[in-house]
Amino acid sequence: MDGDRLGQTRQQTTSEYGLLGVRGVDFRIDRVPASAGLAALVERHWLVSWDLPEGRRAPVTLLPHPCVNLIVDRGQAMIGGVGRERFTYECAGSGRVFGVKFRPGGFLPFLGQPVSQLTGEVRPLAWLWGAADAGRFAADLAACPDLDALVDVAERHLLAHWPAPDPEVARVGEVVRALLHDRSVTRVSDVSGRFGMSPRSLQRLFERYVGVSPKWVLQRYRLHEAAARLAEGTAGTWGEVAAELGYFDQSHFIRDFTRAVGMTPVAYADACTRHQHPVTT
Repeated sequence: MDGDRLGQTRQQTTSEYGLLGVRGVDFRIDRVPASAGLAALVERHWLVSWDLPEGRRAPVTLLPHPCVNLIVDRGQAMIGGVGRERFTYECAGSGRVFGVKFRPGGFLPFLGQPVSQLTGEVRPLAWLWGAADAGRFAADLAACPDLDALVDVAERHLLAHWPAPDPEVARVGEVVRALLHDRSVTRVSDVSGRFGMSPRSLQRLFERYVGVSPKWVLQRYRLHEAAARLAEGTAGTWGEVAAELGYFDQSHFIRDFTRAVGMTPVAYADACTRHQHPVTT
C-alpha cells in the first residue's frame, strides 16, 4: 500500500465490519483505500471473489454501512443507496463483485439532490452517467485481471465525472468520525452541540447528505462492532458488549441486535462458533 493510501486509513468514516458470520469461509474480500485525489469523497474500493466447487452455494450476508456504493456485478454497473436492512448475496461457481464505497455524505456532490432519495434503492449507473459512459465503465472493468487494475480504472472514470467541491461533505465526515470512533458518544445530542448544530439541524444535514439519520448511523456502527466481536469470540459476555458500546439497558441491545441481524446475540455467537452461516435472508 502506498503512503497516500496508508494515510487514508487513519481518516476512516466507515469501519471494516458489516459482514455477518465468520470471515474467510467460501469467499474472499479485499479492500483498498481510495487514492489521495479521491479520498475526500471516496472511502475505499472493495472486491468480493469466490471459486466454489460445482454444486456448492455460499451465502454472504451484509449489514450495510451508511454509504452509497457503486457496484459492478456480472457486467452490470449499479448505484446502491444506503440499505437499512441486511441482505444476502448467494455465491456459486466462480465470480467477483467490485465496488466503490463513497464516504457518508460523499455521494451528494455526484448526485446533486438529497441522498435520501436513494436510500433502500439500487439504480443503474446509466441513470446518473448516461448509457454510453456507464457501458464503457462496466466494459473497462470487465477487462481488468486483478484488484489493482480495477482500482485504477474505477478512479480514472470517477475523476472524469468529478463534481465541484462541497464543504458540507467534510462537516458530515467530522460528525461521522465522532459517531464511529468516540465511545463517549451514546446519543445524537452528544455530537450536535460539539459541532455547533441543534439536533434538528443535524438531522436535516444527514437526511440530505447521508440518507439516514445520525441516530441510525450511531446504532449501526455499534451493532457492526458487536457482531464482529461476537463472531471473533473476543466479546466476553453479550452483556459486557452492550455496556461497552454504550447501551444502558441490555434488553434494548438485545432488541436492536436481533432486529438488525435476525438472531439474538447468544444464537449469533453460537452459530459463528460452529462456523455456520448465521442468517439466510
